[in-house]
Amino acid sequence: MTISTIPATTTEPAGTDASGRAIAGTPPLSQLTDSDLYATGDPHPLWAWMRAEAPVHWQPATELPGFWSLTRHADIRAVYQDSATFSSAQGVLLRPAAAGPDPGGNLTLALTDAPRHKQLRTLMAGWFNTRAVRALEGYVRASVRGVLDRAAEQDTCDFATDVAGRLSLMTIAHILGVPEADHDKLYRWTDEAFAAHSSLVSHPDIVDYFMDLLYRRMEEPTDDLVSALLHGTVGGDLLTEIEVVLNCENLIGATENGRLALIGGAQALLEHPQQWQRLAQDRALLPSAIEEIMRWTSSATHSVRTATRPYELRGQRIAPGDKVVLWLPSANRDEDVFTDPYEFDITRTPNRHIALAVGEHFCIGATLARAQMRVLFSELLDGAYAIELDGPVRRVSSIAVNGTESLPVRLRAR
Repeated sequence: MTISTIPATTTEPAGTDASGRAIAGTPPLSQLTDSDLYATGDPHPLWAWMRAEAPVHWQPATELPGFWSLTRHADIRAVYQDSATFSSAQGVLLRPAAAGPDPGGNLTLALTDAPRHKQLRTLMAGWFNTRAVRALEGYVRASVRGVLDRAAEQDTCDFATDVAGRLSLMTIAHILGVPEADHDKLYRWTDEAFAAHSSLVSHPDIVDYFMDLLYRRMEEPTDDLVSALLHGTVGGDLLTEIEVVLNCENLIGATENGRLALIGGAQALLEHPQQWQRLAQDRALLPSAIEEIMRWTSSATHSVRTATRPYELRGQRIAPGDKVVLWLPSANRDEDVFTDPYEFDITRTPNRHIALAVGEHFCIGATLARAQMRVLFSELLDGAYAIELDGPVRRVSSIAVNGTESLPVRLRAR
């Protein structure tokens, strides 16, 4: 990939400093919050300019609150690792100021700070650690084969919805304790919510379903995560019903990032056939290929933190209450960290990507995500299925997640 040049002359608003003064010769940095840039354009030239010229940049308020943009790997990593200064409790995604605070604030794993975050994480961690994921691998493999067989029965299919989406949802639904007979309807509802780029809790069927599941597990606990959330304690107290529902939504919502990584990985390998062939010939490269897929896709576009105290970064003064936006795909193309960052290289090592965050909020499902990739791509590489691109792709129109929304392929069982 070659980075195109951004013209310095533009009719759009130029970048500004913290006092609102224009920075001469800057590209239209307001594009960062325009979903069209991610659906039909390319944000990487903009991020590359910012890393070089304005790595800590103040974006004035629009319908969104004003915020600081961070684009360099080192700065983003430092913010992730300083959770005392940069809080998650007031929301981790950009949202219009008129919408008010995120309803999950101080309630969900993603939107809590210490010590509550650690307590919640401890309650859930046993379902996602290495031992638990190893025990799940048989289920994941059977799910992968079932999804691929189902997709291969069609003349053509959409890898995004028919394979990656179903696989991601099935696994987390299984962990939560959703009966297999309900997987299809839960997938349909979550797919509707993802397509509308809305919160899962705004979909009434999803809320009603999990409330009903909660009441069933209250009466008859089983060996699943919903039961663990209902009957475990955080700080000596049981979680409320709304806390359990919101944490279920939080976990299911994370499958959107997982499926985008699976889709992006398949697309990258199909568009780089030499890399695919090399991986097929040397399966020992699979672990490094998975890390490169995560770096390359960086499916979470941004993450937000709120400053709790004054902080100075590269000469810019961040005040308490300021929003700080971490642009993760930019960090994962940082020239100071990655050699040839715009090359997809399954042998890349070291690969210090931060696609799954760093520090306290490191993705709880990281081990599971890697296992799903390993099983899916192993099945495709083992020769049981032939796969090829079969039409134009369509990208997600969103500033929260990025990647391919539709990936038409021909998938045939050999």
